[in-house]
Amino acid sequence: MPTSNRKQQGKDSAVQGTNDSSVVSKLSAAARGYFHDDFLRHLVCKEARRAPLVNRGYYVRWKAVDCCVRRFLHVTKNCPLRQILSLGAGFDSAYFRLHADEALDGAVMFEVDFPDVSRRKAALIASNATLRDALEPGSPPPAGPVHVSSRQYQLIGVDVREESRVEEALGAAGLDRTAPTLVLSEVVLTYMETQSSDAVISWASRLLPRSLFVVYEQMRPGDPFGRVMQTHFRKLNSTLHGLRRYPDAAAQRRRFLDRGWEQCVCLDMNAFYLGMLPEEERRRVESLEPFDEYEEWHQKCSHYFILTASRGPSMAQTLLTPAPAPSIVPSWSPAALSARPVALGVEGLGMASTPLSPGRVLLTGGSARGGRGPVTRMLLRDEGGWRSVDVEPTVGLGVRLYHTATPLPGGGVVVFGGRSSPLNPVRALMRVTPDALGPPATGKLCVEPMVCTGEPPAPRWRHTATAVRHKGKSFLFVFGGKNESEAALSDSGFLSVDQQHWTQVPVEGAAPEARHSHSACSYRGGVVVFGGLDRRGVPLGGPAVLRPTDGGFSWERVEVRPPVVPRYSHSAHVVGHRLVVVGGVWLHSDGVPGVAVVDLSARSSAEFRLDTSSVPWPLMLHSFCSELSDPEEPQLLLVGGGGNCFSFGTHFNLQPVTVDLRPAT
Repeated sequence: MPTSNRKQQGKDSAVQGTNDSSVVSKLSAAARGYFHDDFLRHLVCKEARRAPLVNRGYYVRWKAVDCCVRRFLHVTKNCPLRQILSLGAGFDSAYFRLHADEALDGAVMFEVDFPDVSRRKAALIASNATLRDALEPGSPPPAGPVHVSSRQYQLIGVDVREESRVEEALGAAGLDRTAPTLVLSEVVLTYMETQSSDAVISWASRLLPRSLFVVYEQMRPGDPFGRVMQTHFRKLNSTLHGLRRYPDAAAQRRRFLDRGWEQCVCLDMNAFYLGMLPEEERRRVESLEPFDEYEEWHQKCSHYFILTASRGPSMAQTLLTPAPAPSIVPSWSPAALSARPVALGVEGLGMASTPLSPGRVLLTGGSARGGRGPVTRMLLRDEGGWRSVDVEPTVGLGVRLYHTATPLPGGGVVVFGGRSSPLNPVRALMRVTPDALGPPATGKLCVEPMVCTGEPPAPRWRHTATAVRHKGKSFLFVFGGKNESEAALSDSGFLSVDQQHWTQVPVEGAAPEARHSHSACSYRGGVVVFGGLDRRGVPLGGPAVLRPTDGGFSWERVEVRPPVVPRYSHSAHVVGHRLVVVGGVWLHSDGVPGVAVVDLSARSSAEFRLDTSSVPWPLMLHSFCSELSDPEEPQLLLVGGGGNCFSFGTHFNLQPVTVDLRPAT
């Protein structure tokens, strides 16, 4: 056998392997109650429980495809014959599920996949009474690639790329070219060379004049998450070929319109989930398992799309019709800010950072490659640059993620909140005393539990805790966050640091809506709040300012032009009268957040891209920390960050990164 043929067979086998992984993940989601499917378990040899993030990802995939199929069946319900042609169907259970729901009246389903996959599926069906009983009697399978033949179900073993053989086999199996037909490709086209997948799209438009083409697959290869995603599939020998020529929704739409399809709608899965699913259904899904991977969820959804393309009379009615959603487009500055790695082996997610003094930054908590742990270290800057020193607290801070470490005006740090798991908030409040920090070389850190009186705010994580001044005294202002029972919190609390007492301080005006994963910076004795994720899981913008008054504080909304794209899981700093917002996650498809600069006096803003060409690995700026390492320059030090990239593996930013802000400020 020629070497090129052996290589292609190896690639085909790898692609077939993705079917086995996919059906196990679908079964995991079904078993947890994300959707109802009694037939998947009959098509899986061994069940495995996936992580909540993977279950959600396969739920939204299943829901999007099911939505398109049901819509097609509804629109064509009065037609004497309608057809579903599933390309690369694998071990999909759609026929059995739809048949059990009595949704296939007057419909025939054709499944086409590699001969080996089809033979394996046919053997499973033949050996399982539940699956066999769902096949209504039909004519015996004709000689050739039709492995299962019944009145409403045809299973065909042919390589989808072999156009003439597919057409011949479908004809032998009874496909009616004139009947309305849904063509389904669920993560199939992208595994083909682009020339072959383009040919499939053109072939379907020629063969089926009354049809709907439905595609679910990946996009956006160029950003950090997309790079991790591509590396994952390359390691599986299943390269995502379609991404090179068709990297986004606009390119995919043009692809179909250029190949004979009359109308086309393409949505990323954030738009589908938030724009097409009822809020009640979203609440049901979000209550099924403890969950705290919002950044990875939104990034996964932004890198997959559902597309519908129609051809022929009445088929436009089968297209997706999402609810219109407001969108703020980034107003990019022509200048870019350079990011440069620091030769320092520090990584982690969900840490907290705080400056102790010029050139000294304290890092607490978080999780790293070795797993969660009570990690505490000091970053020190001298003439030779940055170095890291592990420190040993006199009292352990415990396992904490998404907590806060707030410097106080008189010196010292208050560590508040956080969680050890999505069901276990940390309740202990700790203080690092300023006179016990000692010289950096000692590696010691004095930590004391704070026993406070008054009514404390509920335990939480992903909140903010900011130093403010009231009547000449220092307070810690805690705002927002989430906990094991609330998707987002709107309450706030004031801690008198000197008296160690939670107290009531009058606050006028409408408070910002409930949120978590936002930022809050000390600003002119008060606080400026920006971004976050609301109770519906939608990113917020801003900013809002908590201003000191004679009696207490007052909330004020700040209208900025152009408005800043909503985001969350970012960091922020005040430099003079400017709010500098760094990184985060947004739902906009145009790149990833870099640095937004909001002039709080002029009420204007600008978005700056980050030039990461000097960073040799994907730089993911969420679940990270940042500090102004030199306010005079000014320069940012970004530490940690990354995330669990769906089922593609966990990515950590390998080193801290510096960003020169001078072009932006």
